[in-house]
Amino acid sequence: MSFVPLHVHSHFSLLDGLSKADQIAARCAELGHSACALTDHGSISGAATFMIQCKKQGVKPIIGCEFYVTESAAHVKDINNIVSHQVILAKNLKGWYKLIQLVSRSNDKENFYYKPRTDIEALKEIADDDLISFSGHLGSTLHRPVDAENYVLLMQEIFGKDNFFLEVQLIDGENEPQAVRQAEKMRQLSTQTGVPCIATCDAHYPAKKDAVDQRVLLCSSMQTTLQRAQKEGALATFFNSENFHIPSYEEMMRCGNTPEEIKNTTLIADMCDNYDITGPPKLPSFPCPDNANEDVYLRELCKEGWYKYNKNWDRNVYGERVRNELAVIKEADLAGYFLIVQDYVNWAKNQGWLVGPGRGSGAGSIVCYLLGITSVDPLPHGLLFERFYNAGRNTGDRVSLPDIDIDFPVNKRKFIIEYLKGKYGNDRVCQMATFGRMQGRGALKEVLRVNDVCDFETMNKVSQSLPKPEAISDQLEDSGETSIIRWTLLHDPDVLSDWCRIEEDGTLTGDYSEHFEQAIRLEGTYKSQGKHAAGVVISAEPLDKVCPMINDKNSSEKIAGMSMEDLESMGHTKFDILGLAMLDKLMGLNNLLQTGKINP
Repeated sequence: MSFVPLHVHSHFSLLDGLSKADQIAARCAELGHSACALTDHGSISGAATFMIQCKKQGVKPIIGCEFYVTESAAHVKDINNIVSHQVILAKNLKGWYKLIQLVSRSNDKENFYYKPRTDIEALKEIADDDLISFSGHLGSTLHRPVDAENYVLLMQEIFGKDNFFLEVQLIDGENEPQAVRQAEKMRQLSTQTGVPCIATCDAHYPAKKDAVDQRVLLCSSMQTTLQRAQKEGALATFFNSENFHIPSYEEMMRCGNTPEEIKNTTLIADMCDNYDITGPPKLPSFPCPDNANEDVYLRELCKEGWYKYNKNWDRNVYGERVRNELAVIKEADLAGYFLIVQDYVNWAKNQGWLVGPGRGSGAGSIVCYLLGITSVDPLPHGLLFERFYNAGRNTGDRVSLPDIDIDFPVNKRKFIIEYLKGKYGNDRVCQMATFGRMQGRGALKEVLRVNDVCDFETMNKVSQSLPKPEAISDQLEDSGETSIIRWTLLHDPDVLSDWCRIEEDGTLTGDYSEHFEQAIRLEGTYKSQGKHAAGVVISAEPLDKVCPMINDKNSSEKIAGMSMEDLESMGHTKFDILGLAMLDKLMGLNNLLQTGKINP
């Protein structure tokens, strides 16, 4: 017999879920689970990484979401408008696109109220039999005083008769008598309606031992300490139990589920296709003059640049470099990417705006120089194209994208984005989300605070002994180390020796070693969501059809609701359009000089 976890949260359930995608996949593989569903609160932002990691482990990924469903219309922003949880899973690729529509709708300004919310009318309009849904745990509609049989009939009408299930969640029944009573209620409802029951966990961390780390996230969310949270009884189930993990089949049996309820989880898994939401880059077509081929037009622009910038170049050396770069670009089918970048860079220059001469590895490309994207000839400086773009990263089914960072004046950045919207379509260009991580100083300080380890002054002293991420980014990349705390213990041990040391065998010792260990475990966990400072997505398709669009609290427009890595893994292309205040100041100074308001 086997069990499929169908109610699982990752750290995209911000400050609630602890698990990262690779941890979920590894845990399921360890337990022999053939499939697993990801059901974050109001979000599908983790779907792409989850799918990739599950497939690596031989676990079938099922993409879902635990929606916030309102009793009245979702746009009614009233605390009396009760919100319940309901899980919806995508059976296939069509179902995935339906999930995108539902999540995007829940993030509309009129529906977002503390959380992204949906309602029955939205489900009626968007949901269909490409989706599976279930309800019945303590936070669901079926736990409230509703006409349960009519609600079941309504859900069958929306999702299809065989696509709605009743949820029996007994994973913490030993500590929660109410959950046991609710399970019996669902079983009785199943008998009355003929709707099958399924056994679910409510996994917020991979294994029981990880419960202590999830509590730090909850305390961060509530802005309290572990001691106060336990006294106040807030979210008591999480602070008094270690059962909100990914369980084995045997654990599900021991907590009171029937073999039939567990078997039905595999039935749902079998109903879901083994689809894929990732894919190669889907660049929008660049409008070349006279309908020219993109590779041909790119080569023509490079020729123009050659005659513009050529200053007694060695034709053999420079010519070979240009030919090699163009060959790599053509092989990767990325001519359109360079054409798009040169177009908006040169458009900005034609407006008389200052543009950065070249940031990062992009300055290593002679093609970028010839196109006017950068202002640095890479050959005299020994700059390598391979540092910028290495074709060896590409595989048969995955093409790596270049990363060209361009600096524009801060006050002109919005006009660049408007230009792109006008050229490629308002519905195909938008900014993207970014997710803040617990890392280094922040992770250690939060662990010390939540555990009431020391006074505020000592807390600051300990945490500020760690370097800032940007100060050691190259060293971290070269070493392959992901933890700032562990890197510091290894490479600068004296600054932390009063509180923690790392021994030759890798174990930590010292008065604060236990808390250092916990902070290291928490590093990389998402804690917040915001808008990426530079990233702009340009898609070949309307974004709200292929990507969840989420609420941006600081503007009237929604943004692409996934990280840049996940967007790129799904084939959506990210362009880095950075704002640099120094360029605004230089433009202002130049204007003053030209108008004679100041003398040179």
